[in-house]
Amino acid sequence: MARRALPVIVGFGGISAAGRSSGFQSYMSMVRSELSAADRDKNLQAMATLMGMSTPNEGAIDAGTMIRGITREYFDPAALSWNAPVRIDAQAGESSFWIHAKRLPNPLPTQWHVAAEIDDKVQVTLVGEQSLLVPAIREFPVKTAGMLPDGFDPSSLYASRSHPKGLQMSLFAASDALAYSGLDWPTLQRLVGADQVSVYVGSAMGQLDYDGGGGMLSARARGARVTSKHCPLSLAEMPADFINAYVLGHMGRTGATLGACASFLYNLRTGIEDIQSGRAQIAFVGGADAPVVPEVMDGYAAMGALATADAMAAIDGIDIDQLDLRSICRPFGDNCGFTIGESAQVIMLMSDELALRSGAQIFGATPLVEVCADGFKKSISGPGAGNYLTVAKMLASAKGLLGEDSVRYRGMVQAHGTSTPQNRVTEGMILSRVAKAFGVQQWPVAAIKTYLGHSLGAASADQLVATLGVWQHGVIPGIKHTKTVADDVETEGLEFVLKHKAIDSSALDFAVLNSKGFGGNNASALVLSPEYANKFMRAHVTKDAWLDYQTRREQVQAKAQAYDDAMSQVLQPTRYLFDNDVVGDARVHVSDSAVAIDGFGTFPLTPSLNDYICE
Repeated sequence: MARRALPVIVGFGGISAAGRSSGFQSYMSMVRSELSAADRDKNLQAMATLMGMSTPNEGAIDAGTMIRGITREYFDPAALSWNAPVRIDAQAGESSFWIHAKRLPNPLPTQWHVAAEIDDKVQVTLVGEQSLLVPAIREFPVKTAGMLPDGFDPSSLYASRSHPKGLQMSLFAASDALAYSGLDWPTLQRLVGADQVSVYVGSAMGQLDYDGGGGMLSARARGARVTSKHCPLSLAEMPADFINAYVLGHMGRTGATLGACASFLYNLRTGIEDIQSGRAQIAFVGGADAPVVPEVMDGYAAMGALATADAMAAIDGIDIDQLDLRSICRPFGDNCGFTIGESAQVIMLMSDELALRSGAQIFGATPLVEVCADGFKKSISGPGAGNYLTVAKMLASAKGLLGEDSVRYRGMVQAHGTSTPQNRVTEGMILSRVAKAFGVQQWPVAAIKTYLGHSLGAASADQLVATLGVWQHGVIPGIKHTKTVADDVETEGLEFVLKHKAIDSSALDFAVLNSKGFGGNNASALVLSPEYANKFMRAHVTKDAWLDYQTRREQVQAKAQAYDDAMSQVLQPTRYLFDNDVVGDARVHVSDSAVAIDGFGTFPLTPSLNDYICE
């Protein structure tokens, strides 16, 4: 029986409130105080370039990254525009106003009458009670978000053509991941068939800014028009579609699996299964959400899910003007809600066999993701029992693969850690009970939303990128703004890493990524160390083949480093191949045994339903 392929991580890229993912820059921003002087300087230079600074200024970089007060480039929480409903009672007489004739509704609303016309203006009289919407402003209770670094504009790196921000970020993430892999895409395309590449990247909520679904739904109410782009570009799987059409040009499996806040892990699971089954040799998986939009945040605020400055100041027993808005997200501490964030991340997976042939870098391996629902529920948004299953299955699999000692002493968990009172209680309980069941006494728990906020469908991708950074630099990011764990959080078997923790990364065998999504969308992933992945790959090849792989890997690593260095000096254009080598019907040749596409090869039509044939 042929062994299953091991999906290995050969590239990653993206953008979040902490910066660019490639080169571990966003991770380094979180733990900069613990890095060597040389690495700190490299990170500051990379961040300065990303933010459009002529020279690095650490204070300005810190002020313009991570969770912070919402800036007017997004909206002004102190004076948010809206339409206030007004009722006018004109029963005792008539009310009137003048309006430009071109602005006059046609047909006239009931009880509107044209009383006079002068040039291009008309006088309208109102009779009786009228309901009107009047432009007004209001104060928005949520003041903070995990926004992209100040000065960074993904639309400036390619011809964006009014694309929604989530799609701009998705293209940047895919381009960043491919470049940082150090691999040449045309060369890879010659090594694998065009249908041996999968792409699963999506948004938990779709593209809801004004260039996407938000514009489509609000245009008429705002007195604007719906464009031909609003509807199609709003779709939740559109990040995958854009990556297919403008970055990769492949012909394999594609789409996005949605599971609320666990959406990235759903996509990761599908990519893993494609590689393990042999349906694909390469899989790009990811998530992208840009929800720092007042209408979207209004929805979460109405649920009581978002942290407000008033509530956090009350918890701290201080006046609101004394509150540090950057400290508002406190996973597993005394908290009052999560902080929304924006992020796009793309992870490049590859079969271990192709990684050997191509000389790919190995950042880790992802053999398993489990997804479980909660069973019957009361509140659709409330947590449930399914997350016990997903976390326990990860430790059981790690125990079978790595051994009992590894599970007890050489793992960590990247918690969902949203900073809501309900999450701190339920996730703490789940992690503690599972840890005790497997004999784990001090399971390190990280929660990076304290830096980035909750980026919805991309959140667990943020966790994965940070975990890869731990293996590279040996520091688990502390839950920075949580000073003490809340009294109602179960802690037995757990070590909540409240301060940056330096570790021997070679002694960290695995990590569990955990995600708890609205609706009962629970998912957990097992991520194996790069040391384990290399050990696995080395065991399946000859000594000469391994030496050959190492030689080619050095060349790939050099290309990846050159890209990181270049991006740290001048932002490189996003890979965007619009109207490039479009495949027309004349290039397709069909028979009952194969489909041949000029420039892409021949695809045999192998029967795939033989198991259903009755003999």
